[in-house]
Amino acid sequence: MAWNEPGGNDNKNDPWKNRGNKDQGPPDLDDVLKNIFGKFGKGGGSGGGSGANLTGKGIGIVAVLAVVIYVLSGFYTIKEAERGVILRFGEFHSLAQPGLQWKLTFIDNVIPVNVQSIRNQASSGSMLTEDENMVSVEMEVQYRVFDPQQWVFAVVNPEQSLSQAFDSAIRYVVGHSKMDDVLTEGREVARQRVLEELQGIIAPYAMGVDIIDLNFTNARPPEQVRAAFDDAIAAQEDEQRFIREAEAYQRAIEPEARGRVNRMNEEAQAYKERSILEAQGEVARFEELLPQYVAAPEVTRQRIYLETLESVFMNTSKIMVDTEGGGNLMYLPLDKIMDQRDTSRQTINRNSTSFEEIRDRVNNSPNATPLINNNPRNDSSGRQGRN
Repeated sequence: MAWNEPGGNDNKNDPWKNRGNKDQGPPDLDDVLKNIFGKFGKGGGSGGGSGANLTGKGIGIVAVLAVVIYVLSGFYTIKEAERGVILRFGEFHSLAQPGLQWKLTFIDNVIPVNVQSIRNQASSGSMLTEDENMVSVEMEVQYRVFDPQQWVFAVVNPEQSLSQAFDSAIRYVVGHSKMDDVLTEGREVARQRVLEELQGIIAPYAMGVDIIDLNFTNARPPEQVRAAFDDAIAAQEDEQRFIREAEAYQRAIEPEARGRVNRMNEEAQAYKERSILEAQGEVARFEELLPQYVAAPEVTRQRIYLETLESVFMNTSKIMVDTEGGGNLMYLPLDKIMDQRDTSRQTINRNSTSFEEIRDRVNNSPNATPLINNNPRNDSSGRQGRN
């Protein structure tokens, strides 16, 4: 029977002391060393000087192994994004740079701190606003550690301390803001105020933290009144939309109105100047007629009368005749005269001379009633007939 079989008698001589358990692995290194030291102790008691030499060699081997194990156990690695905070007997000693490093085991302790990655810290809760309304706020802060020594030694638990400072800043700002400012258009202002308040809180602690950014994750009213708040927000959005539409309409209609005003001003100015010029022309015309009227009042009066009739009946084909004086009826082809009026308007000068020529032409025509009676005695009858 083999020495390592379960029923054998040589199980006591098994160097690994499995004692019949084939699944048992090798013993610990401490048990092997104890067995070796035990054998060396027994040999020293029976062998005299040779035992002492053997014991001394064993101690030297053990010492060398211990030194090798101690040296190997001191090697460690710091990652590229980390810095190692070296503590010697619990006190800060130095910073370890990235790469393979060595420390004094049981004397130095190394705490790796990531100084490049952006860390996130979230906070949420129900808070009371300045106008005594309850809102649920969720915010998130992003930060980076730039001083590993301050991050480790400034406070006991830096992450928890930063979280508490973040909660305090949010509650302070929300408590000093109105609900509409937190939920709608004032969120950016509230975010900036929370960031400034957080930086002011952590500044005295010198935690070695740089705040990168801070964002509103969510801000909403309590679930019980959320529908009413949604309607109110929708009404505010409609109000802003109507205001923008009114401003757009104002910008579109204002230039047109200004154009109409300018056009009316120009037309009024032109009408004013035209009226003034017409009045001045009338005054000048009457001033020219005044000497003629003083020299020959009756002739001037007749001429003015006939010019007035000419201007009145210029656009009509009706004929007015004087039947009180008797005589033959004179027919004037006024329709043909009116057709020729447009072609002869530029050549006929409407002054006293042209009128006299027309008068003489009419008076010299046969079977025509004179327009103006040259006999002064019949002037009164002629005027009465015309009137």
